[in-house]
Amino acid sequence: MTATSQRSLALDIFRGMTVCFMIIVNTPGSETFAFSPLKHAGWHGFTPTDLVFPSFLFAVGNAMSFAMKKFESMPQATVLWKIFRRTLLIFLLGYLLYWFPFFHETEDGHWGLLPISHTRIMGVLERIALCYGIASLLIYYLSARAVLIISCCILIGYWIVLLVAGAAADPFSMTGNAGYLLDKWILGEGHMYHGEGVAFDPEGLLSTLPAVVNVVAGYFAGVFISRKGKEYEGLTKLLLWGCGLIFLALTWNMVFPINKKLWTSSFVLLTVGIDLVLISFLIYTIEFRGKK
Repeated sequence: MTATSQRSLALDIFRGMTVCFMIIVNTPGSETFAFSPLKHAGWHGFTPTDLVFPSFLFAVGNAMSFAMKKFESMPQATVLWKIFRRTLLIFLLGYLLYWFPFFHETEDGHWGLLPISHTRIMGVLERIALCYGIASLLIYYLSARAVLIISCCILIGYWIVLLVAGAAADPFSMTGNAGYLLDKWILGEGHMYHGEGVAFDPEGLLSTLPAVVNVVAGYFAGVFISRKGKEYEGLTKLLLWGCGLIFLALTWNMVFPINKKLWTSSFVLLTVGIDLVLISFLIYTIEFRGKK
């Protein structure tokens, strides 16, 4: 087995674990008897279930680290066409899933088209599409240093925006955060998620920006693994980065709570850190333990 295939195997296993866990948490059983780790945190806090979505975005970044190599030999117009087409298709699929089955029975017994005015616009697939598109453009056009600086600015800037533009009493509350206010203004309540009892979208517009950093982190992790993933020194650095980000996230949590539904910056650091630790374990198991 070649080095490339072994590296791909570790990332494939990581993606497979993410999808497997996603299926499990989406079918936990009845609400009464569901195992508590298979539920999302009510608001602030973290459960294993909260790791699924950011890990999927991290895996998207991993895959991009290989796809971007192919873009180097393509004309710019072709690259942009591929990025925008994929972004649009994924976003459209997510939107159509919320609009499906498109028709409903009216009060007078006839069938009519479901009103678009009450179709949710943002969602899981839509966030994946936007994060992929934004991260791809950043990585394609900018240097690695610039992308890292922008990522840091996004995380810090998001924190500042929530503090400044949110409700003075509690800027991190469900109906007092700046993302909620922005979604109501741009999308309207009819196009937002109502599963929380109010028109609040956990995949809102503003909170999609820090989610882009999960994809960027996955990309750089993939690049690093492809270069130094078979070396003990490289694996150690990957593990230390993961532990360091987890520590930083828990420290930041004291003033900027870890919150999946707000996709806070501390949540980004925590999930990226955990993903780095998990991938380090997988690489060690495949590359080193497998040779003994």
